[in-house]
Amino acid sequence: MLNRLDLRGRGTDLAGLLPRPNLAGGAPRDAVASIIEAVRHRGDDAVVEFTSSFDGVDNQNYRVDPQDLHAALQSLQPDLRSALDAAIENVRVFHEHQLRDEEVVQRTGMTIRAFQKPVRRAGLYVPGGRAVYPSTVVMTAVPARVAGVEQIALCVPPDRTTGKVSPVVLAAAALSGVDEVYAVGGAQAIAAMAYGTDTIQAVDVIAGPGNIYVALAKQQVAGDVGIAAAFAGPSEVVVVADESANPEFAAIDVILQAEHGPDGLAWLVTWDEAVADAVCAAGEAYLSRSPRADEVRSTLAEGGYVALVDGPEAAVAVVDAIAPEHLELQIDGAVDLARTVTNAGAIFCGHLAPASVGDYLAGPSHVLPTFGSARFASALTVTDFLRDHHIVTIEQSGIDDLGPHVIALAEVEGLAAHAESVRLRLS
Repeated sequence: MLNRLDLRGRGTDLAGLLPRPNLAGGAPRDAVASIIEAVRHRGDDAVVEFTSSFDGVDNQNYRVDPQDLHAALQSLQPDLRSALDAAIENVRVFHEHQLRDEEVVQRTGMTIRAFQKPVRRAGLYVPGGRAVYPSTVVMTAVPARVAGVEQIALCVPPDRTTGKVSPVVLAAAALSGVDEVYAVGGAQAIAAMAYGTDTIQAVDVIAGPGNIYVALAKQQVAGDVGIAAAFAGPSEVVVVADESANPEFAAIDVILQAEHGPDGLAWLVTWDEAVADAVCAAGEAYLSRSPRADEVRSTLAEGGYVALVDGPEAAVAVVDAIAPEHLELQIDGAVDLARTVTNAGAIFCGHLAPASVGDYLAGPSHVLPTFGSARFASALTVTDFLRDHHIVTIEQSGIDDLGPHVIALAEVEGLAAHAESVRLRLS
């Protein structure tokens, strides 16, 4: 099921020994750039053409009628409504704790007031194609709404058969406070939200995961529009397991992220060869009856590994080198080991905390950094939709106290007008 790497005896300097997807060499950067350029200059015509070409859907009017959201919500099965309500509540409560009140810092004769303001308009991307993801609607829209974003637009690929957006996705959008839904996906959706068309008004921030085309498109439009979180691309998981782990738990958790499709990573890391054997056997047993066995096997063939290491310290070295989107520690003393991890998007500790709980309703957003970007980035939060502002007021005593320092610094930099602007204000 998994490619085996024996890293025992190699110490903790393992970064150069670990395989990574070659996105730099094999990524469709030029193709994505041409899609973006076409949408930027031809607007809706290019969006419609690409949707027809890539999704097989000819849809001249790709904005979803608001009445369709209402109808989808009314037809939602009670158990799904209950699940979405629970997810929205957990995500809302968690993100409300990230908001902060205005802060006031006072020094002699000077006051600085710091506060947050939301962006006016956010664009969300929800993947489609292989599956439907109402959970991603919740995980992107609720933080934006908690932040106070005025307008929320959502793009999602249309179903190839019906040409429409899944009703459960529309229902999730209605419950999560989405204002507009567009049946368009891929790099063309990112470009349309970044630059605007006659149908889609340009946004200030784009958030949400996607395939390699979507992730690269977000990289390429960054700077023209804010991009929330880091490289939120194909899914990743590392499961660290010791002899206390349940092999079936570990196996299914390695497999579940591979369900999302190609280009992802799924790792098992252990210092016990018997654990590696047991987990792989349990994985094979599950795949023998899995409805998505072929897709999972394909993903694991390219990005599935079991690494044998010397112990917990070496396991953490592997984790930090991969910087995975999801990390599960199915070991004794999981929380203590988690505190030693530097690079991971989300960490799940213990035998009863699968990443799937985080995917749906733990509270933190499941939009997480991938492809090693957990080295410098984190999960989507309300701060991705907020800007920090500050106001400075100074009294005469403050100018008299601080002014000479400003003058000294300005003069050493050769900025005479900067120095004079303060000198004129001194008592």
